[in-house]
Amino acid sequence: MESPFSLKNKTLLVTGASSGIGRACAVECAKAGARIVAAGRDEARLGETLSALTGAGHAIVAADISDDAGLGKIVSAVASPLDGIVHCAGISKLRPFAFSAPKNLDAAWRTNAFAPVELTRLLLKKNLLAGGASVVFVASISGRHVAALGQTAYAASKAALCGAAKAMALELSAQKIRVNCICPGAVETPIHKLSGMSDEQIAADKKNYPLARYGTPEEIAYAAIYLLSDAAAWTTGTELVIDGGRTLL
Repeated sequence: MESPFSLKNKTLLVTGASSGIGRACAVECAKAGARIVAAGRDEARLGETLSALTGAGHAIVAADISDDAGLGKIVSAVASPLDGIVHCAGISKLRPFAFSAPKNLDAAWRTNAFAPVELTRLLLKKNLLAGGASVVFVASISGRHVAALGQTAYAASKAALCGAAKAMALELSAQKIRVNCICPGAVETPIHKLSGMSDEQIAADKKNYPLARYGTPEEIAYAAIYLLSDAAAWTTGTELVIDGGRTLL
């Protein structure tokens, strides 16, 4: 019998696929049998992702989801209805609350919350989401479960994404389209390394995790595979926390 976790014959869109969690999701989903449409801003790095994908029929699209033209380009690159989406694209910029004026919050809100929700809406409007499709948003424990200094914009945008996903799960249930969030703790990715934390601060922060380490992109990708697969056919509107125990403390 074929594994219920198989993604064979499924076509998936993965955003933020040029690095980090997005690249890991594209690579691991391809290993599970999926055809991948990998989207990201950096065409050269998308090419590296493409070369790492198992199987055939994959495609890449270089586009910035933070602007309408980029969203339109991604929609145009989808040739047939998708069986799933993994929204991984996101940004994190530390800024003290006192300096978090609307103009400084806009980039995080647009990239982390508005863009993935709007992209899903556009694909749905164009009948490019198959009945029974699975939509996975990579959110965060930040905002929903914990908070950190300087993360007003990031935490708020990720919490908003979780709220939107729950409402979408209700509205799209008639089409058997499932919508879920993955809420990771800190993961060893380029975006995390650009957070501005020193090696000493990172070492101290890891002590806040009962498993005494950060996660890996692949560990988040495995969760995405579950939510995309038939094994999660009765799972919608949920937040899957993967954080090495961080939220237990």
